[in-house]
Amino acid sequence: MTAGAEEQGGLTSLARGLSAPKGFVDASLAAPVPGTIRLLGGIPAPEALPVGAIGQAAERLWRDPDASVASLQYVPARGSAELCDWIAKREGVDPSRIVVTNGGMHGLALAVLTVVERGATVAVDDPVFPGFPWALEMVTTRTLPVPVVADGFDVEHLARRLATGTRIAAAYTVPDFHNPAQVSLSAPKRQALIELAERYGFYVIVDDPYRELRFGGRGQGVEVFHRSDRAIHVNTFTKTLGSGWRVGWLVLPEHLVDPVIRLRNRLDVHTSSVTQAIIERLLTEDAQLFDRIVRGATALYQERAGVLIDALNEQLPGAFDIVAPEGGLFLWPRLTDDAVDPAALSRRAAAHGVLYQPGEYFAADPRQRSSDRHLRLSYSDRTPEELREAVRRLALAF
Repeated sequence: MTAGAEEQGGLTSLARGLSAPKGFVDASLAAPVPGTIRLLGGIPAPEALPVGAIGQAAERLWRDPDASVASLQYVPARGSAELCDWIAKREGVDPSRIVVTNGGMHGLALAVLTVVERGATVAVDDPVFPGFPWALEMVTTRTLPVPVVADGFDVEHLARRLATGTRIAAAYTVPDFHNPAQVSLSAPKRQALIELAERYGFYVIVDDPYRELRFGGRGQGVEVFHRSDRAIHVNTFTKTLGSGWRVGWLVLPEHLVDPVIRLRNRLDVHTSSVTQAIIERLLTEDAQLFDRIVRGATALYQERAGVLIDALNEQLPGAFDIVAPEGGLFLWPRLTDDAVDPAALSRRAAAHGVLYQPGEYFAADPRQRSSDRHLRLSYSDRTPEELREAVRRLALAF
């Protein structure tokens, strides 16, 4: 072949319009120098994953002839009844409102395709998790960046824009232990955001994969989202049971359940019945297991966040403004010295054998440079020794 499919006119406008991976993806997939310490992804610590329990649950499944054969068949598009029941109990909603998905990104894509018209405007966190704009590209590239401040998504900023005539189809935010900004949306702002959605007729897409990983402070609640017919709540087992499962869920208003199911019937039909069956056994045969997994993980992440902060303060005193996280997997320190070039620092750090995500990758509005002076450091899957060594190398980069 001498010409690409695009040159031959073989691609749809959608396929042609999708942006090429850059920055955030490139850094995660880069081939680093040998011995590089990667502080890149929101990846659960291997020690926190219930590998033995998963193996036992799978073994019990395959030893049960009826259950094993059933797991190789189709299941309802909404998900297996037993897994939906477990999730619904955890969320405090009726099981009929649960749709099991192929991970969190699939949930975001289903939400976008269901409630965002082509070419519509969507309000997004700024800084923003880069995966959401990718999902949004399937229908629109028009976004309204909303600053993320100390108590989360700036609802008052959005309210001012709406009051002056701006109209949006949806608003997207990560309410708990924000990726990347690590903050959580306060309870009053959660209520205010829902009230805006109900007043102006847009949907709130709530991306909540880190909620279980709290090791400090108080939870701000999810009930306000679940009570509204304008909120789509997206969650996943990625951060608790492992990213390879690709199993998540949506908590939907009742009127959106059928449209979402009709949509997925034209896409993937249903989430793997085998993986649903294993997770279902894992979670239901020992009613306390999931809570033990979460407690073990949060203790581990609290320790690692503390080690990282202490190392930064000891080896780079005054170099960063740091707010200790109350949960989640990320630290979002800000460079204090304006003379330090963040891009050059990132390159030098990579040369010294430590990789992280520069803040510029998370800017919802490239014209605004507020994220540039931040670093997103992931501490979850690195040992305390690795974290101390990573900071030593970062100090050399300075």
